Amino acid sequence: MPDANAAPPARPSTAYLDHLFRESEERRRAAPPSDVAPSLLPAAVADAVERAAEALEPDLREIVERLHADPEPAFEEHHSAATLVEVLARHGVEAELGAHGVPTAFRAELGGSRDGGDGPTIAICAEYDALPVIGHACGHNVIAAAGVGAFLALRDVLSGDGSSGKAPAGRVVLLGTPAEEGHSGKEVLARAGAFDDVDAAIMVHPYGQDVAEQVWLGRRLLTWTFTGRPAHASAQPFMGRNALDAANLAYQGIGLLRQQMPPVDRVHATIVEGGTRPSIITERAVMRLYARSKYPDTLRDLSARLDDVARGAALMTGTEVEIAWDDGALPSLPVRTNAALTERWVAAQRRRGRDPLPAGVVSETIAASTDFGNVSFRVPGMHPLVQVSAPDVALHTAEFAAAAGGPAAVPAAVDSAVGLALTALEYLSDDALRTAVHDEFVAHGGPLDVPRYFE
Repeated sequence: MPDANAAPPARPSTAYLDHLFRESEERRRAAPPSDVAPSLLPAAVADAVERAAEALEPDLREIVERLHADPEPAFEEHHSAATLVEVLARHGVEAELGAHGVPTAFRAELGGSRDGGDGPTIAICAEYDALPVIGHACGHNVIAAAGVGAFLALRDVLSGDGSSGKAPAGRVVLLGTPAEEGHSGKEVLARAGAFDDVDAAIMVHPYGQDVAEQVWLGRRLLTWTFTGRPAHASAQPFMGRNALDAANLAYQGIGLLRQQMPPVDRVHATIVEGGTRPSIITERAVMRLYARSKYPDTLRDLSARLDDVARGAALMTGTEVEIAWDDGALPSLPVRTNAALTERWVAAQRRRGRDPLPAGVVSETIAASTDFGNVSFRVPGMHPLVQVSAPDVALHTAEFAAAAGGPAAVPAAVDSAVGLALTALEYLSDDALRTAVHDEFVAHGGPLDVPRYFE
């Protein structure tokens, strides 16, 4: 039973976070107004898209609320995917459930056939998985609503009906992408060909502020299994080789490594197996880790350093170590943000009364990871943030889960649907924008061979 005399866990000081928020506010005030051109579309077309997204508010509310009330973890999003496919069907859109061999993925398309050479293709990614226990603490229910809303808002324009005028040559793909949390569902889909016929990809993520571009770290999953020799811990400890000692040394090695890591690198570790009885020298110990870094090459460097830590701990203790990178998942690369696409998002959000913060205002210290990074190194992509909570509410907390089902969630979904739809349509319609998007992608290195990068 708990010790009645024990002190409760120490409450961390908020001083550092307070400084970060103050510095971000100072940078926001000092940043000159960004010179972003208004919509590249004819006014009647942009207005029609915006009205269409606004008319979808009841459907987007339904998505936000239904998914929030029934959160499903990675690769188990059966109800969530079915809900989104159902909403699409109500609007006359047929979606393929189980797309690309993943039961909870789906795909729908609008516009001309790529095989027919009818122009470029842009994908809108929709996430809808949740975290175990805590639910939609990353707000993927809002992402799903925004993606579906954008796709449906584009239908009239792409069909050439009504006041929207002639449809642009091109295609929009709505891709339902499961298993972002703790996995890399988009990489699974990519390896199954989901992005092979896509020229650019866009999505939005809820957050505590409206941000055009923020740092998203690459992430790899790692398992270390140390194997020693058991022995009686009292009678013959000298005949054992302690796997828990190896794990202990490895854990300390990570701590010592942090002094030489780049400032934004992250390593988180747990010991998930550490022995059975105190009287037995531990034969097997298992550690699970996340490694994160800001760039693909620095993530590769960090991976090599961690390999050395594990091997060194095994050598010191006379144990063996099995190193399993990305076991049960796939790596997530950092997000390579395409500024030309993101600029169009900013213009669309200003129509909605939002003014997304430019890169560098929010500290890169506050950085998470997403499997959209893998997409952004295959094709040009953007991953802006839309505000649904107060700025001091962190992702993956109960407070953010509440915000994802709170009063700001549906307006954020509608505004995001407008932003995604207008960005997609401008990309399809404007040759100069497409050239700028792809020139920038090439200038930053072009596509990366993601599956083989860490080999």
